[in-house]
Amino acid sequence: MILANCLFRSGGCAILLTNKRSLRHRCIFKLKTLVRTHHGGKDESYGCCIQKEDEQGRLGFHLAKNLPKAATRAFVDNLREISPKILPVRELVRFVAVYSMRKLKGLRGKPPVINFKTGVEHFCIHTGGKAVIDGIGASLELSEHDLEPARMTLHRWGNTSASSLWYVLGYMEAKRRLKRGDRVLMISFGAGFKCNSCVWEVMRESGSGSGCGATVWDDCIQSYPPNSLANPFMAKYGWINNEDPATFVLPE
Repeated sequence: MILANCLFRSGGCAILLTNKRSLRHRCIFKLKTLVRTHHGGKDESYGCCIQKEDEQGRLGFHLAKNLPKAATRAFVDNLREISPKILPVRELVRFVAVYSMRKLKGLRGKPPVINFKTGVEHFCIHTGGKAVIDGIGASLELSEHDLEPARMTLHRWGNTSASSLWYVLGYMEAKRRLKRGDRVLMISFGAGFKCNSCVWEVMRESGSGSGCGATVWDDCIQSYPPNSLANPFMAKYGWINNEDPATFVLPE
């Protein structure tokens, strides 16, 4: 059990959506597809990440040890559903052929991975922590360039839960990475347990100096990425991790 304000920072976002064709020329992004995976029907998934009171009646956030397992299950199910909607047929055929061949030959080791870069150019990853970013990056075989927006968002704004996706997208806009016709894959996680993903198509370039509005990064984007992502507080207070837990028990 931990206090919610020790896990999440204060953050929020707002977007304006429309289905009016007359406003198409003003849109920056177009929603191509969206997939929502919710495992609330499974007890272990529902209870792995939930706000509740402890034995002493203190309200806090409970993270169970099976959280990574529940997150992985939701992530895999979500990708299985969205992949046919966003990837070219040739990539799906290649993956099935390689997977079937390895299974027939009884080969072991690292399983084949679908190349999502054949269907999208950019990745907006939920910044739930360094482990989350590293895990998704390893699963999708993403480069450090792909993961940079998520890492910088975590460094600058912290874990703002699902709203972090728009901070990540804002970083891409401020860095002028998004070009017309590019596709952006968003992946987020949340209590429930759920995994949501969607793909946006860039309708026109945006960011500083483009005439498409400012971003939350405008006042600091020139200093990113920094030379080091080391946490300065770890150097000063990291010793606490090596202390005997009994040291912090208050006498009755």
